[in-house]
Amino acid sequence: MKNKLLLKLLFGTALIVSLNYVLTPAQQVIFKINMAGINNPDSLGIVGTLPPLSMNKPILMEGPDVQGFYSVSISFPDSATGQQLNYAYRYANKKSDIVRRIIIEKDQLQTVIDKWGYLDGMSANVKPSPDIEVRQTDTPEEAAELNRPFIGITTDGKPIEKLFPIKKTGVNITPIKNAVNDFLNAITKEQKEKCSFTIESNEWRKWHNIDFYKRTGIGFEELNAQQKDLAFDILKESLSPKGLQKSKDIMKMEEHLAFLTNDYKRYGGDKYWLVFMGIPSDTEPWGWQLDGHHLVINYFVQGDQVVMTPTFMGSEPTYMESGKNKGLRTFKTEEEKGIAFYSSLTQEQKDKATIWHNKDLNFNQAEAFRDNAIIATTGIPAKELSGSQKKALLDLIAEYAGNMKEGHAKIKMDEVKLHLDETHFAWVQGANINSPFYYRIHSAVILIEFDHQTPIAIWDRAKPRPGPVKNHIHTVVRTPNGNDYGKDLLKEHLKKHHKQ
Repeated sequence: MKNKLLLKLLFGTALIVSLNYVLTPAQQVIFKINMAGINNPDSLGIVGTLPPLSMNKPILMEGPDVQGFYSVSISFPDSATGQQLNYAYRYANKKSDIVRRIIIEKDQLQTVIDKWGYLDGMSANVKPSPDIEVRQTDTPEEAAELNRPFIGITTDGKPIEKLFPIKKTGVNITPIKNAVNDFLNAITKEQKEKCSFTIESNEWRKWHNIDFYKRTGIGFEELNAQQKDLAFDILKESLSPKGLQKSKDIMKMEEHLAFLTNDYKRYGGDKYWLVFMGIPSDTEPWGWQLDGHHLVINYFVQGDQVVMTPTFMGSEPTYMESGKNKGLRTFKTEEEKGIAFYSSLTQEQKDKATIWHNKDLNFNQAEAFRDNAIIATTGIPAKELSGSQKKALLDLIAEYAGNMKEGHAKIKMDEVKLHLDETHFAWVQGANINSPFYYRIHSAVILIEFDHQTPIAIWDRAKPRPGPVKNHIHTVVRTPNGNDYGKDLLKEHLKKHHKQ
């Protein structure tokens, strides 16, 4: 029996294409996808790697039905039996969902039920990294994101209130304030104007890991030697010695990346920008931001309280095989402590912590322009850990919190301990314990992500791009429930001291 299928190129002309192969015996697969949460997807199609599917010509799906599902039934030839089908759903402007995989079974009616953006179907607990919606500043995509009211990272779209009261910490912030003032006094009036913003400015939220994102502020490349030293003094007084060294190592690795790729326009150790929000003060809120490829620090100050999130640190490569800094390795401790903690779990605990058994995708959820991400607390809760395991988890968290000065890091860790039992640890990895992995630590007051990523700059172009590798790492630290950028503290301050 020969068959004809309607193929529709999305936003193009419908075509009647004769499929000249025998469909009996045939392997029939019904694809269904739930699009809840996606507004007006318009035409929805499916693409794939086995005929009659194609990666270039989507087959139109019908829907949505009353439950929000789009569906299509596709018959594959007998020759597809036992083969792996890679497929994806696609709608407006060729926007695609994640690539999924199934094995075509012989003489079976298979039904596949997916949910847009999730790997585990309608359970909707496991999400790979979302598409990067904002890729450049001053674009409609960026404007749309910034126009959304700030809520913060939550588990359900509703932030938990009264987690972050204004209080005295007893930590001396005068050295930080002086370092910022010294830098601002050393630059020209024109330079100061382009890197100074109000405390409520959306500049806080305009940061990115992407190297080609056009930053505002004052770049290290335009600073003279004295000014650059003063810029590093800001980092020195704001960060712990460990946090400062990590930042410098990332910059060194960026310089090495420029050498490896011979692309000094995109990469380099000086391609970082500073902006300042508010004016350094003992009573009024203020802060600063460092923004560049693989290193972003947001630093908010209210009185003697500090919020140092969002913080993004990453590296590609993660080991320097040659050059003046030969032997330098980034994220060694975060990597080793992560795998050591996971390895300390019993098999039952590992089963609960592991949310997905394949690490063929990126998994970070809280990178740039994801300020309002809804992230479920998945994995194993700390209340199910032994005493020694809880201690190891706290040590892992401290590796990230400890990038701040010791006094403020201790305050953050005290905050973490108050919510320890409800802190969840989630893990993603394949069967090989030495393979790339992802972990997430998530509580009401802290979110930490570590992710081995797909290579962007360094991979063998003679071969297909591989999946995640250990030579490319992204880490993110967030303060959930509305206190990234110190937003919750700022709201409390304005309510108390600046009533309209």
